[in-house]
Amino acid sequence: MSAIGRDPVLNSTLPSDQPISAAGPERRSLHGRSSPFTAAVASGTIASLTTTAVLSLLARLEGRSIFQPANATSHWLHGEKAGHVRVADTKHTLVGYCTHHLSAIFWALPFEAWLSADRSGKATFTLRKAAITAAFAYLVDYHLVPKRLTPGWETVLSKRSIGLTYVALALGLAAGAMVTRKSQHPNQAAK
Repeated sequence: MSAIGRDPVLNSTLPSDQPISAAGPERRSLHGRSSPFTAAVASGTIASLTTTAVLSLLARLEGRSIFQPANATSHWLHGEKAGHVRVADTKHTLVGYCTHHLSAIFWALPFEAWLSADRSGKATFTLRKAAITAAFAYLVDYHLVPKRLTPGWETVLSKRSIGLTYVALALGLAAGAMVTRKSQHPNQAAK
């Protein structure tokens, strides 16, 4: 018996109007919805860039170097004095930014999974879920994890600025989610 005769998939028939895809029916097309992980990388990246810009601006307004918040985030590796470094360097700034970026993607994962469960796509729901995610991130970052695993911004910025940074996180997550969904459905009007 030939391979075609033994393989039920190869023997099945498709309606003439259904396109044949090597990926199979269980995979999504490039034009369909992305996975929550792919969406989290996109929205987490936008959130990371947004919060980094806000952190730099707030640091400048408080008379600090624009690099100090990122440097402070490297305290998990370099200790509490990391936030005192006022210049950009690989040891503090790059490690701090990469840590922050991965953290933003980490928080984007449950946010995007939550969004994918709700297909409404309304901007108000997206923003509300982003705000709840950011509030939960603050709770975990500053009240549940050991001090060594906090973002470290408390060594550089005021509590008010830290709060504003979590607002920026919420806005970045929401903006990232909206951009991702708009790129997946470019002809769909904003809701």
